[in-house]
Amino acid sequence: MRFARSKRGLRLKTVDSCFQDLKESRLVEETFTIDEVSEVLSGLQAVVHSEVESELINTAHTNVLLLRQLFSQAEKWYLKLQTDISELENRELLEQVAEFEKAEFTSSNKKPVLDVIKPKLAPLNEGGTAELLNKEILRLQEENEKLKSRLKTIEIQATNALDEKSKLERALQDLQLDQGNQKEFIKTQDLSELENTVAALKSEFQRTLSNTTENQKSLEENLATAKHDLLRVQEQLSLAEKELEKKFQQTAAYRNMKEILTKKNDQIKELRKKLAKYEPED
Repeated sequence: MRFARSKRGLRLKTVDSCFQDLKESRLVEETFTIDEVSEVLSGLQAVVHSEVESELINTAHTNVLLLRQLFSQAEKWYLKLQTDISELENRELLEQVAEFEKAEFTSSNKKPVLDVIKPKLAPLNEGGTAELLNKEILRLQEENEKLKSRLKTIEIQATNALDEKSKLERALQDLQLDQGNQKEFIKTQDLSELENTVAALKSEFQRTLSNTTENQKSLEENLATAKHDLLRVQEQLSLAEKELEKKFQQTAAYRNMKEILTKKNDQIKELRKKLAKYEPED
């Protein structure tokens, strides 16, 4: 507004100078004809028209350059801007701008001693992109607060989890220590029981071996006795055969001897069976 105000002031001075030049250059006579007045006004009209047109064109081009800067920045930030041409002719808003300009430059011309807060022009329109940006900022702030609250909750949960983990680790260590002591006790107890079992088995083996040796000795003695009996029976059989030869011609005696011989043979068979039972197997 300061830039536009200064440009407007220069153009008004230019228009004023056009009239002043006309007065000084053409209005030297006391009376003028209609043609002369028309000529003077036509020349003044051309000069003023040229100055006003130049000012309007320059103002339009200046506004275009200003909007171009704003649009370039909006494009850089991927913003979508919308304009309402009808608002440019809103008399109420134009009056507010005029009052703002008047208050702004009037207070600046007075140069007060104390710094007074300058009134700012109220936004013409809060809709569109600005409203969306404000809503997005509010949403992000709310989300940030929620994330902070959630982070605090997670930190508390993490601290509790770490404490619980430490307790479980200590409990696990105590349990492992107890298990180690129990294993040592069980291992010692099992070793003692195993030693006792081995000793009992060794003693049983010794008894079994001793009994086996005694049985073997008894069997050997029985075998020797049976062999002696066999030799004695064989000797008796030999004597009986000799005696049978002497009494061969005696029939009754022969029969008796034959019966005796048959009995002896049976006894020999029985003794051989007994002997076969006591003889050790190969």
